[in-house]
This record gives sequence, C-alpha cells and structure tokens, in this order.
Amino acid sequence: MKKVFAAAVLLAAQFALTPQLLAAEEKKPTPQQQRMKDCNADAKAKELKGDERKSFMKGCLSGKQTEAKDARSAQQEKMKACNADAKTKELKGAERKAFMSDCLKN
Repeated sequence: MKKVFAAAVLLAAQFALTPQLLAAEEKKPTPQQQRMKDCNADAKAKELKGDERKSFMKGCLSGKQTEAKDARSAQQEKMKACNADAKTKELKGAERKAFMSDCLKN
C-alpha cells in the first residue's frame, strides 16, 4: 500500500511540475524581444527622453541604428588610419590637408 501511495505521489508531482518546466523552457525571448531589451538598455545608457528616445527606439528596433553605427565605425577606422599615415609622414598644414582629403576619398 505504501509503495502504491508513493508512486501516486510521484506521478502527481510529475504532472504538477511538467507545465512549469515547459513554461520555463518557452520563456526564451524572441529575437524581437531581445532587440527591444538591447535598445532599451542603449537608450537608458544614453539617458534619452521624450521624442529623442522615441526616435532612437524606432530606428534601433528597425535595425537602422546598427547599420548607421557600422558605417560610422568604418569611416572612423579610415580616419584613424589616414591620421596615422599623415603623422608617420610628418605632414603639416596644406600638405596634410591635401593628403587627408585624398586618403579619405580612397
């Protein structure tokens, strides 16, 4: 009798816990939910409020902010490389300006 009762209790416990375990597995955020979380964190870090935050969130959630950020990073890397070259060549004044202009166009 005790074995039957123990088995019934274990079976009942298994059925009671199964929905909770399934729900925990299903709680993984979707890519859009993860993007929302990341965009919110970025907006909070930048201390954006009101219309500025709304505009940022719209761009961030659509993915446009990431594209712009990548393009800006590429341009910044190019600027760093050109500056390093100009410094190595010890260019000054008009020579440096002409070199930088040409370097950034390429």
